[in-house]
Amino acid sequence: MPLILAAAAIACVASVHDGDTVRLCDGERVRLVNIDAPEVVGSSRCTAQSRAKLAASRNPPWCDYEAGLASRDQLRAFLSSGSPQIQRTGTDRYGRTLARLSVNGRDAGNYLISAGLARPWQ
Repeated sequence: MPLILAAAAIACVASVHDGDTVRLCDGERVRLVNIDAPEVVGSSRCTAQSRAKLAASRNPPWCDYEAGLASRDQLRAFLSSGSPQIQRTGTDRYGRTLARLSVNGRDAGNYLISAGLARPWQ
């Protein structure tokens, strides 16, 4: 099996959608790897049908909209506190880039988990 090294690069973050999804300045959609943040209002994961379908999954919808806004706002503040670095790890089934984002060596996902605004992805 070949060894693949993923290098970190500077990331220009254009917008923060929620606590685990951002859009870069070039339009690339990025999902933070290994975390799950609460959903924001309008999430398709929070419809009655989706909630029923995903209720028994390892990562059921987290439909606490107030916490979702807090998570989004904290991620936005965290990423604006320095020069974000991105380390891409793959893509998800929706075509988003899976990646770790960090600022000054501190991982954004771990930061949100420690603040109670995200949980580890199961």
